[in-house]
Amino acid sequence: MSREDPHDLLAMVFARPREALAAARTLLADGRGPYESSIARQALGILHREFGDLEAAIGELRQAVRLARRSGSADRETDVLATLGIALLQSGRTRAGLSALDQAATRADGTRADGTTRARVLFRRAGARWAWGRHGPALDDLRDAVPALLAARDTVWAARALTLRGHVQLALGAVRPADADFRTAQDMLGPTRQEHDSAVAVQNRGVAAFRTGDLPAALALLDEAERRFSSLGTPMFDLVGDRCAVLLAAGLARDALEHADGGLRLLARLRGQATRRAELLLIAARAALQSGDPATAGERAGEARRLFARQHRAWWSEHARLIVLQAEHATPDAPARRTALGEAQRLAARLAGLGSPEVWQAHLLAGRIALAQGRAGVAERHLARAADVRHRGPATSRAGGWLAEALRAEAAGEPRRLLHACRAGLALIEEHRLTFGSSELHALATAQGAELVTLAQRHLLREGRPRRLLAWTERWRATSLAVPAVSPPEDGELLARLAALRQAEHLLAQARQDGAASAAALERDRSRLESRVRSATLQTKGGSRGGRERRRDDDRTERLLDALGAGRLAELVAVDGTLHVLLCGDGTVRRHTAGPMDRAVAEVEFARSRLRRLAYERDPDQGELHDLGARLERAVLGPAAGLLGERAPLVVVPPSTLHTTPWGLLPSLRRRPFTVAPSARAWLRARSAPRPDGGRVVLVRGPGVAHADREVREIAGLYAGSGREVSLLEAGRSTAPAVLAAIDGSLLAHLAAHGTFRADSPLFSSLHLDDGPLTGYDLERLRRAPHHLVLSSCDSGQMAAVGADELLGLATALLRLGTAGIVASVVPVNDETAVPVMLGLHDGLRRGLGLAEALCRARGDDVSFIAIGAG
Repeated sequence: MSREDPHDLLAMVFARPREALAAARTLLADGRGPYESSIARQALGILHREFGDLEAAIGELRQAVRLARRSGSADRETDVLATLGIALLQSGRTRAGLSALDQAATRADGTRADGTTRARVLFRRAGARWAWGRHGPALDDLRDAVPALLAARDTVWAARALTLRGHVQLALGAVRPADADFRTAQDMLGPTRQEHDSAVAVQNRGVAAFRTGDLPAALALLDEAERRFSSLGTPMFDLVGDRCAVLLAAGLARDALEHADGGLRLLARLRGQATRRAELLLIAARAALQSGDPATAGERAGEARRLFARQHRAWWSEHARLIVLQAEHATPDAPARRTALGEAQRLAARLAGLGSPEVWQAHLLAGRIALAQGRAGVAERHLARAADVRHRGPATSRAGGWLAEALRAEAAGEPRRLLHACRAGLALIEEHRLTFGSSELHALATAQGAELVTLAQRHLLREGRPRRLLAWTERWRATSLAVPAVSPPEDGELLARLAALRQAEHLLAQARQDGAASAAALERDRSRLESRVRSATLQTKGGSRGGRERRRDDDRTERLLDALGAGRLAELVAVDGTLHVLLCGDGTVRRHTAGPMDRAVAEVEFARSRLRRLAYERDPDQGELHDLGARLERAVLGPAAGLLGERAPLVVVPPSTLHTTPWGLLPSLRRRPFTVAPSARAWLRARSAPRPDGGRVVLVRGPGVAHADREVREIAGLYAGSGREVSLLEAGRSTAPAVLAAIDGSLLAHLAAHGTFRADSPLFSSLHLDDGPLTGYDLERLRRAPHHLVLSSCDSGQMAAVGADELLGLATALLRLGTAGIVASVVPVNDETAVPVMLGLHDGLRRGLGLAEALCRARGDDVSFIAIGAG
């Protein structure tokens, strides 16, 4: 800061906040006059307002106003008064804050203040009006402020005004003009030293990318902005809200809720802005609602609404009210309130009056409530209004419009129109999903299509059309595995993070074993590295859309039936709480009712718990196993179990929530070759996976596995003299880089390594190697997946149900890359008894049998292992 121009201090506040704090204190210590002291107090007030204590900020700014008045400068007093107004607003003192801003604007006009000062005051008032949802008056202020700041060549403030205008236009749904303003602001700030404003420009580009539907770019830009803010030491709560919005759009609702709650905790520690608290509560409520927790959503939205009401922020208050009503409607078994329809209708009218882009959601809610109350005419009016959005806006909103259209068609009894609406809505969501390269986002993004599929399934079930019911189920089941994986770019930083994560996990395991005090710190390091790895993969962009399979439903079904030949495929479908089995074979598709889905889920959990105990018994009671299997079979297959044919090969395609079923326990499958597939399309794709040239077999022994040495050595002996190249990675050589290099493009890989399934983050499920865990994220970086893979460890075949009917885990990472078949377990394995099963399996494979047939002949009484994929 130059001694000649104390105004440099205000320019320094956002560019270099730490220097500004020291400079302001030095200026005050020097005992300068009221004018310069006013600037110092104003700088301290802004620093406290943005990065610290609001009460301290207001105290400093009130002193700054008094000093400015003593200095006799109308411009100085006007400028500080506007700054004070913003601080009062952010503390929740709405009337006082707006009054101060209006006084500043009036004073600027009445005293003929400098044009730049007046423009800056109008810019600040526009920001307040935008925050309070008064978008028209905000644009009025900016129409005067922007040209004046540009004419004065006030680069930084002009860029800020353009940024604000972009946000106002975003609130009104004008995405392209907003994006243009953000880009212009970024270009203007480039040559300046305003590092904070430059970081804000990056953040705003992320917001614009989000609103145009490019979520990977949005996440990357927001990450860059966060790094910049961190280096400046400036926590940005707007950034928390923006990131949460992107995470919600990507289907990462739990992540968004955790992120919002973290922002709320930090805000409370800093005694920060009441306005920010209300906004974060609102985004947390949205996240809770989307993650299936309506009780938390209603609680957070209710608190946010009370805060908004006290702050006189009508626009925000009505949006909080929308979530309160949506949460009430989504709460299971909640008694319907007679007044709910009227409240939803009034809310829709208020949101329309405010120009909210989310008004369609209020109409959709009113339509749903009216349908539930049997008021068809009212439902039609509101659903028609909600359906209007299907022709404009981002893909996810348009899909919501098609959902409203499908509900209208169902209520009107028009099946052709219903199926057309469901098909159109799913096509939009698929278009949205294809922008993602991340397998996690690919899977999670299907959740929005679940209701569209259910509407179509419900209709086809009523019509008694099993073929079309099969086609519609397949349309939205495990679709991420039907699309070839995007090859991730070579990323040295990501590879380094994966290596660091393995090292952290290795050290953590050792510290826990030794009872070392460092375990807690190492656990924090591991969590931090996991977060960075996951963040990097979420930013991967999708590949070309040209490879999408475009077939009519009838063609797909015929292709499936032809591929089955003499075999059978049992596709399990849950519709409105009832589990059905679509049994395919001999050119036909027949439907059988298995029973309540809740009963099937309960029986699976009961069977799994019993098998966990029996896995550690040398000679488990076969009678108990048979009875357990019979109970489970009645729940998941029902009468279809007796119609599978004599030893005909079987493909089982369960819904994602039943993939953990120990299928080998079922009596009808104990002596039959069968494979489990995430979807019929995934089975067809795996079945046609090209067999690699050569016959390289890779055998890996992980650390700490009893009998693993015997297992891999005896398997290696089976292939001796077969003409196949055998690579054996024994103890000490089984590191992640070595294993990945060995199995890449192999015909058959066998990994005898302990595994860990991570339900909280399935792609961090891992196999334990000499240098640490080999995760799903590591496997996704293979150039060519192994054609066949055998995982002889516990729970290695487990996958987590996500999205509408998707799966994530080690197996899905490989199936998506092109692995034809996997042998793995979905329950704990007895290491000793597993060895003869593995030897029998490889003996069959060596003799040319398929995975399913070889496993069937090898397993004897073992029920732990299943074949996944094409078998």
